[in-house]
Amino acid sequence: MVTPENASHGQYFSVHPQTPDVRRALHVTLRGHEMDVESSHGVFSMNRVDLGTSVLLRHAPLPPAHGRFLDLGCGWGPIALTLSKESPDAQVVGVDVNERAVELTVSNAQRNDCKNVSAFTPDGLPEGLTFDLIWSNPPIRVGKAELHALLLRYLALLNADGDAYLVVQKNLGADSLKSWLEQTLNPRERADAPPEWDIEKTASSKGFRILHLHRNAAGNDGREVEVTSSQSQKHETEHLAI
Repeated sequence: MVTPENASHGQYFSVHPQTPDVRRALHVTLRGHEMDVESSHGVFSMNRVDLGTSVLLRHAPLPPAHGRFLDLGCGWGPIALTLSKESPDAQVVGVDVNERAVELTVSNAQRNDCKNVSAFTPDGLPEGLTFDLIWSNPPIRVGKAELHALLLRYLALLNADGDAYLVVQKNLGADSLKSWLEQTLNPRERADAPPEWDIEKTASSKGFRILHLHRNAAGNDGREVEVTSSQSQKHETEHLAI
C-alpha cells in the first residue's frame, strides 16, 4: 500500500532509497510481544505497523516451533520479529529489495534479542535455502508482472507440506490474485494429477484478504514454478498494538 508518508519519502521498493536515512523510534506490540524498533524514510510504513501487516498478524496461525521461515518483503521487520518471538528455535529470514529495510530488520532483531533472524536483499540470499513457512505482505504496487515473478520465485522455495500466508488488499486485486495463483500453480494440463497446491481464502478483515497456500507433499517433485509471458503482466515514539 502506498501511503502519504511513502509518497513523500520515496518508493519503499527502491533498492537504494534516495531520501535521508532519518531514524524514527517506535514502540510496538506484535501479537502480545512488546518491542522497541526503528524505522526510517524510504522504508514501507515508517510511522507504524501498516494495516495489512496487522491483519496478517491477527489472523495467521501460530507458526511451527522449528523450521526455516521467510518474511517476504520484510520492511523494517514486524513480521520477522513476530515469527522470531513465537518460534525462537526456528530460523527466520527476511528478504527485501530495499537495502535500508534489510539493515533495519537486522538492527531491530538485535535490539529485541531476536537471535534467530537474518535478512538479505534478493541477490544476497544464500543459495540453496528452502522454507517451511512464508508470511508476506507483498508489494502489490510494484505492478502485476513484477509481483507475479516475485511470488513465483519464492513460492518455488517452499518445502513440501509447507505453508504460505499472504495478505492482500481486496480492492487491489486479492481475489484475482487468488485465481491467478490457482491457474498458474495447478496447471490444467495436470488436472488428472493431485494438485500440488491447495489455495484458499482463510480470512477477510478491514478490506484485506488472507490467502493460504499449502504445498502438498504428493505434488511436489522438485520442479521450479514457472510463468509464461501471457501469464505475467529526528526520533519520535508512539505505541502501537496489534
